[in-house]
Amino acid sequence: MSAKLLDGKTAAARVLDRLAGKVSALKTCGVRAGLATVLVGEDPASRVYVGQKIKKCEAAGMTSFHAPLPASISEADLLAKVRELNKDPRVHGIIVQLPLPESLNAENVLRALDPLKDADGLHPLNQGQWTQLKTWKDVLASGIPLPCTPAGVMELLRQNNVEIGRKRAVVVGRSTLVGKPIALMLLAADATVTLAHSRTEKIDEVCRSADILIAAIGRDRFLKGDWIKPGAVVVDVGMNRTAEGLHGDVDFAGARERAGAITPVPGGVGPMTVAMLLWNTVLAAEKGLS
Repeated sequence: MSAKLLDGKTAAARVLDRLAGKVSALKTCGVRAGLATVLVGEDPASRVYVGQKIKKCEAAGMTSFHAPLPASISEADLLAKVRELNKDPRVHGIIVQLPLPESLNAENVLRALDPLKDADGLHPLNQGQWTQLKTWKDVLASGIPLPCTPAGVMELLRQNNVEIGRKRAVVVGRSTLVGKPIALMLLAADATVTLAHSRTEKIDEVCRSADILIAAIGRDRFLKGDWIKPGAVVVDVGMNRTAEGLHGDVDFAGARERAGAITPVPGGVGPMTVAMLLWNTVLAAEKGLS
């Protein structure tokens, strides 16, 4: 068996098509949705990620505001920049590219964001609000900005008609950026969820129980092909740069022979993350009209 590929590029293009109508409607009201990107330091991977976001933002007819800052910046000066963007009426969404240099406290910076301009969906107020809602339908209807990668995973599953309710889902990875929120989103969509991590005993057996397996542990090809339940849906969030190239958290070649559907790396979750970032920004711009 060779698994169906869950094509993130195609799914993201559909999101951006829907977004185009919203962007056009905003312009008729005299509003051009604006996204501010804050990049601290010269990390090569972060520069690539931010560059992709800027390019997609401009291609969508939105305005991009880029703030490159030195790695030596003080936390006080970074917080001042965030507050400046909070007050700028042209800016509807703000992202601070993570990770930050070790001298800076990412939690302090995220808390400084205006929750209404939280394009990455990482502000604790927003996270606290949507996690209190019971169903995934309620979460979507709330209009609260959601963490982009987990929301992108859910949209990718929806577009591919993956049934979530009453299925057993395993999430490998417990980060606040991906693991925890995607587990809660799947739970809201009526899956029975297990959240596993690097210290989970017999993790291979846990993974084999999954109808839906989300890999977000940040380790190159950590999940082996024989850990996959035959016919399972596998979503690989990992992006690991190695001497051999870019790989996910799943041994793709082995997993594809057992899975029913699987995301490629690259071209799977990554494009969805950027699309949901722009979606959050445009929703914020729409809220500003009300």
